Parts: sequence; structure tokens; C-alpha cells
Amino acid sequence: MDQRASGADALIQKNDAAPALVGVVCGLSAALFWALGFAGTRHGLKVGFTPVDLLVHRYVWSGIAFLPLVLRAGISDLCGIGWGRGLALMVLGGPVMSLISYTGFLLVPLGHGSVIQPSCATLGGLLLAAVVLKERISASRLAGAFVIVGGLCVIGAESIGHIGADGVQGDLIFVLTGFMFASFGAALRQWRVSAVSAALVISVLSLLLLPIYLATGGPARVAAIGFSENAIQALAQGVLAGPAALYLFAVSVQRLGVARAAVFPACVPALTLLVGWLLLGEPPTALQAAGLVTVLGGFYLAQRQA
Repeated sequence: MDQRASGADALIQKNDAAPALVGVVCGLSAALFWALGFAGTRHGLKVGFTPVDLLVHRYVWSGIAFLPLVLRAGISDLCGIGWGRGLALMVLGGPVMSLISYTGFLLVPLGHGSVIQPSCATLGGLLLAAVVLKERISASRLAGAFVIVGGLCVIGAESIGHIGADGVQGDLIFVLTGFMFASFGAALRQWRVSAVSAALVISVLSLLLLPIYLATGGPARVAAIGFSENAIQALAQGVLAGPAALYLFAVSVQRLGVARAAVFPACVPALTLLVGWLLLGEPPTALQAAGLVTVLGGFYLAQRQA
């Protein structure tokens, strides 16, 4: 009888472990895809793409693919989200935020944007959760916020000391986009919009900007850069950092729960620095590494539930 019971317990544990393993793999893959998107942005700007060109690669391909789904669900009310809320989400978490973020990479190294933007998204999320959503912020999360600020100060010191005014401006751009993304997350929660529905609507609404791009000669400019570079950006921005990462992260939330899955976005800064080093030849400086380690400690505290 005891052997049967122990065998049943082992089978249950095995069945429980399989979804958890899938969740971990999906979460790590999503974080890697987001990191590749950051690295792809930096590479694209260096080879001659403008922020608007990268914006088109980021949203147009997914917008074309998702258009039939939105039409089927109802274009009149944008899948039940509504045009007003849909446009607000497009500004806070879509092409407007992305365009501002891409501009920041013209001013500072990859390590700055990849650390500052997610960090400020976390800080902004904690602030909005307390002020707008009236959630209780634990002592651990408050301590994590202060640690993250300390790490950002370390990175900011590098901008002031080694890059100058452009570096400070670039860092402030990523502070802005981080808080924009935090507002995006708070809006999703307040309006009870799923991440998948938001991705569909934002991608399709982004197609409204395409006629302006076509009228300003954008296609001729990107065609001159070459097919291979455009294919890299279509893959990095339009597939991996966009729909693929979102889908994989949604799967990790389903398999692991919100609290455990929240760890994976915190891995993006470290993965981005690693990818930038391996693929772009941009090793992190000592101050960037110190700031990253400090920020990761703050992320750990901020993600704890107690």
C-alpha cells in the first residue's frame, strides 16, 4: 500500500513538473527574444536605419498578420477595447513609446537602455500600483525600489562622467519610456485588457501610420540598406521581440502564475548585455556592470511577494 502511494505521489510530482518546465523554458525564451530585440535595435541604427524604419519593422508585419483577427473580432469597438483606450495603449506601449526608445539608442550605449528602461518600468509599476490601483506595497518591494534607484544612479554617473550631455539626455529618454510602459501595464490591469488583445489592437492600429511612412520615401531608404539587414530587423523586431515574446511570456504566466513569471522580464537587462557583447562586440563597462548587478538585486527584492 505504501509503495502504491509513493508511486502515485511520484507520478503526480512528474505531471506537475512538466508544465512548470515548459513555463520556465517559455519565460526564458521570451526574455531572450526581448534582449535580441534591444540588440537588433542598436545594430539597425548603426547600419543606417532610422528609428522610424525600425518602427515599421516592429509593427507593420504583425499588424498585417493580425488584421484579419481584429476584423473578425470587431473593428468597430477594437475587440471590445474601444478606440479611445486602444489609441491610449498604442501611445503608452506601442509605436509612440518604441519610437522614443529607439531614439535613445542613438545617444547612449546598449547597456544603458537595456537596464534603465526595464528598471523604470518596474519603479513606475510599483508607484502606479500604490497610487492608482491602491495596492499594498510590501517592505521588500519598497527596498527593491530603492536598490534599483541606486543602480540607476551608478549608470547615470557614467553618462555624466564619460558621455556628457547626450548621455544624460539618452538616459532620461529611457526613464520616460520605462514610465510609459509602466502606465501601459497599469492601464491593462485597470481596464482588464489581456496582453494578447492589446498586442493585436496595437499592431493593427500601427498600420494607420503606414501611409505617412510611404509618402516620405521610407521604402526606398530601407531598400538601399539591403535585403539581409531588412530581414534581420523583420525577424528581430517584427517576430521575436513582438508576437513571439508576448506569446511565450503569456504561456509562462499560464504555467507558472503571475508572481513566478514576473522574474523573467527582470532577466532582460543581463541577457541584453550578454547578447550585445557576443553579437555586437559591445562589452559592458565596469560602471555598467556594477549598475546592472545593483539593479538585479533590486529586481529580486521588488519581485518578492512579502
